[in-house]
Amino acid sequence: MPNVATAEMTASGVKRQSQAVVVARRLSRNPSAVLGLVVALFLVIIAVFAPLLAPYPYDKQDLLHTRAAPSAQHLFGTDELGRDVFSRVIWGSRFSLSIGILAVVIGTTVGMFFGSLAGYFGGLVDDIIMRLVDILSSIPDILLAIAVSVVLGPGFFNSVLALCIGSIPMSVRLLRAAILSIRQQEYLEAATSINAGTARIIVRHVLPNSFSPVLVSSTMMIGHVILAAAMLSFIGLGVQPPMPEWGSMIAGGRSLIRTAPHMVTFPGIFIMLAVLALNMFGDGLRDALDPKLKK
Repeated sequence: MPNVATAEMTASGVKRQSQAVVVARRLSRNPSAVLGLVVALFLVIIAVFAPLLAPYPYDKQDLLHTRAAPSAQHLFGTDELGRDVFSRVIWGSRFSLSIGILAVVIGTTVGMFFGSLAGYFGGLVDDIIMRLVDILSSIPDILLAIAVSVVLGPGFFNSVLALCIGSIPMSVRLLRAAILSIRQQEYLEAATSINAGTARIIVRHVLPNSFSPVLVSSTMMIGHVILAAAMLSFIGLGVQPPMPEWGSMIAGGRSLIRTAPHMVTFPGIFIMLAVLALNMFGDGLRDALDPKLKK
């Protein structure tokens, strides 16, 4: 019996590994997905090594060279206080990407918890959870984030909390639908027949076999949250100056767009690159996980 169990565990491990290899190969054949992944990783590297890559501190002022055009000394020019825009954009990647990733991770985790309960138990539990999700879904994400930010106040962590709420309904719906499609599978009946606990069945059997759509949605949701975070900062409810979040940088330069367009152009380009790269990678990941969708 131990040999049989060991053989089954080994076969299961090989199956999971081979599936990961297959998905990686499919991704590698998709040029847009590879390009999106490369750009996204490039932005992450910039964010991680911002203190080493930025030539100036993001809050260093040079009042003798305000609103200077891009040059060899200041690659992206300077802002209204003489701060180096290139350094602020690099540091801004740390704040913007952190908000996007943290908000999606928190929101997806909460959504997976409630989605697994709704899909696995059904009945009254499902009805209560889905009605609450319907209430959240009836409010546009950005309006909900604005309302929460007004209550909590501006700031980095408050922005994360405000934006993570909007990613919960999608995760709940996707995971619930995936679980409903596998709830009557034989391996779940087998786990139940050997008296496996509900928590163990959900964690070991249900979630791993229904996680793919949530993963794809979360990847693309990060770009959406980065854009929403920039909107919050633009209207003064997000990350506050002097911290260089991309949206707050655009807000700071909007009144000078005619005389110093570089102040809004470069932060806007980085927002565009981040959102586009994550969407391209998310599309490729969806096709790699389920090639039938591409047809």
